Amino acid sequence: MKKTVSLLLAASLAVGGFAIAYAKNRAPELPVKAIGTPVNCVNTYQIRSTKIVDDRTIDFEMTGKKLYRNTLPYSCPSLKSEERFSYKPTGSQLCNVDIIRVLNNYGGHLQEGVGCGLGKFQQIEKAQPIK
Repeated sequence: MKKTVSLLLAASLAVGGFAIAYAKNRAPELPVKAIGTPVNCVNTYQIRSTKIVDDRTIDFEMTGKKLYRNTLPYSCPSLKSEERFSYKPTGSQLCNVDIIRVLNNYGGHLQEGVGCGLGKFQQIEKAQPIK
């Protein structure tokens, strides 16, 4: 069963806070189509939820139902199995130069683990399910 990631704001991003994403059940992955040219950054205040597709791919659902896929340049160990990550953006944008950290669960306590660089954000559109 595929899982998605919902976003929790743990501190105010305006004062250099951080965000945590965690897993939540959802429907299976649908095929996607790229829209337009990839961008370097997305506004953090527009992120509504995230979905970890695999150890190298994260989908960001934005306000207005826009969807951006970030394909990391390298595999991020344990990203998919842990199903959660944190990030500390500079300013109000999450960019391809930023680092995410896998959150590991040790005895009920979350600890930041391996750091992984983000790639560019590609707007995507999911195919409609066949009825």
